[in-house]
Amino acid sequence: MKVNRKRGNQMAQGSFECDFEWGKGFTVDFSLVNGLSAGAVSTKRYLSNMKGMFADEAAYKNALEREDSLIYEFYELGAPEKAGDIAFGTSITYPGKIGDEYFMTKGHFHTILETGEAYYTLSGEGGMLLENPEGDTSFQILSPGKALYVPPRYAHRSVNTGKSPLVTFFAFRADAGHDYSTIETKGYRKLIVEGKGGVHTIIDNPKWGVK
Repeated sequence: MKVNRKRGNQMAQGSFECDFEWGKGFTVDFSLVNGLSAGAVSTKRYLSNMKGMFADEAAYKNALEREDSLIYEFYELGAPEKAGDIAFGTSITYPGKIGDEYFMTKGHFHTILETGEAYYTLSGEGGMLLENPEGDTSFQILSPGKALYVPPRYAHRSVNTGKSPLVTFFAFRADAGHDYSTIETKGYRKLIVEGKGGVHTIIDNPKWGVK
């Protein structure tokens, strides 16, 4: 299935095609191939939404002048933000690079910092960049069939190091919230870039903490 990734075909960000029966139970479809749903509307993040996220600002500007590409999208479904409910959905990160840095999600902490999250990889290749406030970092490799546990206190960012969309299914406590501002202000300590031979490489972020 070809995915149209131009902004002109974007559906309303953050909207929901229907109201799900969170108090009674419901089903919703997600493709095992591309993670997309016919019964829900995704939230989309375009290159223009990623200002300051990529290290190579000149490459970012040049890419944006060519096309406002869709970098990733995800399904929120409108879970009630209260204890006891579980938010879940799929996340699709598309292939590409800005300079040598792979396409990625913004990444976030949870507002309730002591929150874990589970992911299951449906398709694609890449990894999850983890970082806690004390500076511990790791890059967990994702491939089809692999499950990932993100422990409490860790920010997490999906990174697509492959040639096809990286598709994951996620679940976490619905009242956890999302803290994007810390990442937007300070960035991550590490970057995932394409190294020699096309192999992903982890390097220090020279701009970490500098905004």
